[in-house]
Amino acid sequence: MRVIGIDYGTVRTGIAISDPTGTFAQPAGFIRCDGISLEELAAQIQKKIDEVKAVKIVIGLPKHMSGDEGTHAPKVRELAAILQEKTRQEIKLLDERLSSMSAEKFLIEGNVSREKRKDKIDAVAACIILQCFLDSQ
Repeated sequence: MRVIGIDYGTVRTGIAISDPTGTFAQPAGFIRCDGISLEELAAQIQKKIDEVKAVKIVIGLPKHMSGDEGTHAPKVRELAAILQEKTRQEIKLLDERLSSMSAEKFLIEGNVSREKRKDKIDAVAACIILQCFLDSQ
């Protein structure tokens, strides 16, 4: 049972996938999304879902430390609705507070250069979101 994790961003959207047992998350790259519509982004995510045969979708929902939803939350909800319509699969929205910060810290501790962190941070953040979901199951 593979699960796909998504960290929506206005420039890059990170993707992570679980192992076949749904136990461990691993980064699976990102989709460049500046200049494309949410429908186009959803179509690219759907290709990845079909490719890995994911049966569940987990999307990070941006929240402030106060618990209020962040400014990108409406876009995330819209993306989730589009994916739900396209895939007819279960979609979970998961609080993503501090996922990007945790991803950056993880990459810094791994001595990943600033230049390379740009290309990895979104997928690692998606991985953190997905792993949190998998751990809660």
